[in-house]
Amino acid sequence: MSHPATDGRREETNSWRTRLYVIIFEADTPAGKLFDVLLLIAILLSVLVVMCESVDSLEEEHRRLLVRAEWFFTLLFTLEYGVRIACARRPIRYIFSLYGIIDLLAILPTYLIALPILEGGPSTQRLAVIRALRLLRAFRIFKLAHMLSEATALRQAIWAARAKIAVFLSFVLIAVVIVGSAMHLIEGGDIDSPGQDVDTGFDSIPESMYWAIVTMTTVGYGDVSPTTGLGKTLAACMMVLGYCMIIVPTGIVSAELANASGTPPTTQVCPECMAEGHDGDALHCKYCGGKL
Repeated sequence: MSHPATDGRREETNSWRTRLYVIIFEADTPAGKLFDVLLLIAILLSVLVVMCESVDSLEEEHRRLLVRAEWFFTLLFTLEYGVRIACARRPIRYIFSLYGIIDLLAILPTYLIALPILEGGPSTQRLAVIRALRLLRAFRIFKLAHMLSEATALRQAIWAARAKIAVFLSFVLIAVVIVGSAMHLIEGGDIDSPGQDVDTGFDSIPESMYWAIVTMTTVGYGDVSPTTGLGKTLAACMMVLGYCMIIVPTGIVSAELANASGTPPTTQVCPECMAEGHDGDALHCKYCGGKL
């Protein structure tokens, strides 16, 4: 028979973890919404600090302030990461989930940068590698994704349209290969033409495919351009095709969004598998069957 005091402590612990779980992993309550808003502000400010550190003038003038701000946000996100692990029913699933890895990458670089560099050897190269870890702190911006309910609907629409998108990308790839090969044939020296003595950059099929991709996406760097009449005609057709292709992926995803359910998904996270995107009236997880 269990002791009443022990049962009371277990209930208190479970209630404490449950309350934290609802606040941190869900946003259906006022406390959860407030937590997400504060976390959103902290993420944006921390990313702003990283951006300011990349500006030499700001880094030299406000170095101490930026370092203190960086450590403040690092300790704050470390506390958040630890609390998420503590209140998760299955901590291992959270640690190895996508958002768990992103949360870890958001705090890990600061601690690695603070480690002393080993003496001897190419210390300058090691310092450059360690400084490159600062770029990983930009992963903090990805922490915004799981706080936006619209992101779930968009992700589901893209996944539902994956077959159509794959067909579209296959068509684009085929067009790039065909047009790139044709431009190499026209501009690369295999056909005599008035402008053939000029090096236009179509020396190989991969280089011509690079031009085709830049042209189809309407970027148009201008570093490679055709000089013959036939090449310019093919380039004009490629430009028009590029404009027509822009609307295709947008239409595919929009159609899937229109066909999606009118009931917006909740912010509930399954405590068993850490999955999101459940319906508002769902009592069990649609992925693992766990109770919500």
